Amino acid sequence: MRPRVVAALLVMPLVALALAATTATAAPDPDLTVTAARILRTTPVAVSSLNLVPVTVEVDAKYTRPDANPDTTLFAILERSAGSGQLNHFYTTPLKRYEGTTQDGKWRGIVNVPSSANGKFELTGVMHGRFWWDDDFELTPVPGTRPVLTVVGSNLPKITARVIPDPVPFGQGYAIRWSVINSQTAKPYGTRLKVALQNDTGCVESFGGSNALTDTNGNVTKTYPASIAMNCLLLPGDPSTSGGLSIHINRPGIVSATPSKTSAPVGSIVPVNGVVMGAPDGCPVHLQRLYGATAWRNVGTANVRQLSGKFVLSAQPAYKGYIPYRVSFPACKHFRAGLSKTFTIRGI
Repeated sequence: MRPRVVAALLVMPLVALALAATTATAAPDPDLTVTAARILRTTPVAVSSLNLVPVTVEVDAKYTRPDANPDTTLFAILERSAGSGQLNHFYTTPLKRYEGTTQDGKWRGIVNVPSSANGKFELTGVMHGRFWWDDDFELTPVPGTRPVLTVVGSNLPKITARVIPDPVPFGQGYAIRWSVINSQTAKPYGTRLKVALQNDTGCVESFGGSNALTDTNGNVTKTYPASIAMNCLLLPGDPSTSGGLSIHINRPGIVSATPSKTSAPVGSIVPVNGVVMGAPDGCPVHLQRLYGATAWRNVGTANVRQLSGKFVLSAQPAYKGYIPYRVSFPACKHFRAGLSKTFTIRGI
């Protein structure tokens, strides 16, 4: 598969979306040399709500590929250098040559600035083609002092999601009620909003379009089959999304555990085999032993294995008689806490 420049989602429930750029591991395109870049705006860009404000960008470059088309376009990436907001990267529309030749020319286009940028951005790199262009190369860096764009966002969108039910049982479908409101007023924008409801790879391979409408309160509900676990709401942009929220549904902590022996000499080791449904790999499980009538204490710890969800703990009968044990799974990642059924090992 040929690498692409993509916008990746930070997958965390009920937090702001962060977009990050991932590029190929190869070197920059040897046929593309960037000699200068300019953002034709020296004052801060004020952007409110879900609006996009176009700002002109120019790039001086040399593209020397022998079979290069005279109409070859370029595109640039702007990366956050200060401030905080939903976006850490965004892209220009295709830059078209307005002077010189493809081999030594000047390109111009726009970057559509959303309020969710809010902060300072540097124009750091350029590629040939357009956003989401298949390419085997990394971005070609802008030399020298990089041009800076300052964004002053107001009435930024706030996105939340309510999953029903929560947690979602394994093998069961569910619904998500998505909401987009004005973070400054804590009220809806008052109109139906275009959004993109995606899942899985659609959350990281987005072209900035829309496929759904909220109601005037900013709400939209969608049902999902049991097979889909990661979902997102993205805000339209051009050429990439202007923000969004991605969530991974919560799952119940379902734990089963069985001792390899139901009786063993005092002080000997008894393996306890178990599994956590959904295989939350790397998450801990604790073997607990009952002290007195009600006090459960941890007496061993292991980690859940990848893919299988299995684990092995070691029990060690401390006295003669029936000793109650159980396995505790603390809340981890998107899994809720859970307990196995109590079992006994008789010390002999």
